[in-house]
Amino acid sequence: MQLMERVKGILLKPRETWAAIDGEPADTARLFTGYLMILAAIPAVCGFIGMSLIGMGGFGFSMRVPVLAGLANMVVSYVLSLVGVYVLALVINALAPMFGGTQNQGQALKVAVYASTAAMLGGVFSLLPALAILGLVAALYSLYLLYLGLPLLMRSPAARAVPYTAVVVVVAIVLGIVIAAIGSLFMPHGPAMWGSAGGPAVVIDTPRGQVTLDTAKLEEAGKKMEEAARRMEQAHKSGDTQQMTEAAGQAMAAAMGGAKHQTVGVDALKAALPAKLGSLERTSYEVHDGAATGLPTSQAEAEYGNGDKVVRISVVDAGAFGQLAQLAGMVQGERESDGIVEKTWQENGRTLHHSYAKDGSQAELRAVLKNGVVVTVEAENLPLKDVQGFMGQIDLAALENLPRKDKS
Repeated sequence: MQLMERVKGILLKPRETWAAIDGEPADTARLFTGYLMILAAIPAVCGFIGMSLIGMGGFGFSMRVPVLAGLANMVVSYVLSLVGVYVLALVINALAPMFGGTQNQGQALKVAVYASTAAMLGGVFSLLPALAILGLVAALYSLYLLYLGLPLLMRSPAARAVPYTAVVVVVAIVLGIVIAAIGSLFMPHGPAMWGSAGGPAVVIDTPRGQVTLDTAKLEEAGKKMEEAARRMEQAHKSGDTQQMTEAAGQAMAAAMGGAKHQTVGVDALKAALPAKLGSLERTSYEVHDGAATGLPTSQAEAEYGNGDKVVRISVVDAGAFGQLAQLAGMVQGERESDGIVEKTWQENGRTLHHSYAKDGSQAELRAVLKNGVVVTVEAENLPLKDVQGFMGQIDLAALENLPRKDKS
């Protein structure tokens, strides 16, 4: 089974694909490592990029979840989504006799895993929070997939497919609420929430502007994940525990952009912060090394000010997750709402995003460099032109060439 072929089959030809799945052996390890673990990374990773790197906005303001909090939420959401699918399979199996079906845990797991395909892929819309509602449409299609596969694989009479599906859906909603509640524990609240392409493309017209999805990059990522799944399958057949562990790590790395567990040192990031921005003196700075929390991250930030004019600069290297930031380049577009203008585009291999208020009260420019390092300049009571000038004082090319070191 090839990952991309199965995904296309279950989405485009669900009835025929469910029939094929019914006759396949229920290999738990293969279902998880070769399929679910890869697809589950999509909503977790895209959610992190959308909330922490691109940001959320509305009603005249925009905000981003701090990177470290976003990373923690990403990891927790990823793990809980895997657990949630497994628990859902247990529920499907337990309910089977109540609806005239036959209990079979392997079949139940196949139903839970493959029915979740559309919902998992819909997580890509989290890259741009404004399009997150489209993820709900994908989730609804997963309900249809569940409706088709449930009676077939669990041997339930077709006449009882609707009530069987309805009960499972209720359980799935409850699981989703529980997972969201647990994940929210790792998200900041209140003021902390603010935080201190070469192939074919799909263009989506929205009331607030255009959004471009770089399908070439999506296809490239899909091929990497498919290759990772193949290695996982070979490792499983070998029966070598160490080889399976290594393959699992390689699969996760592929799903997350192929980056190694290394980051640029905080001292090097701090050195990139200008001592002065024009007439604005540096009033404070902070550095953070994620090694203490077990996360391969480095961050340096500084604040500059003169009266009511305030500028904040942050330089973040997300280490093992750093290359994930480049996925933001899959989504390009622009929009205007409530006096706020935003634009995301590619330039010289970098992903750039600016946001500014027409009244001059705030402006922001963010650059995702070729190596995944993210540089952000935020300003209050200064125009975008000044912010662009401040970004010009940072040697972005030097940051792209900084060596990474292993996290201890």
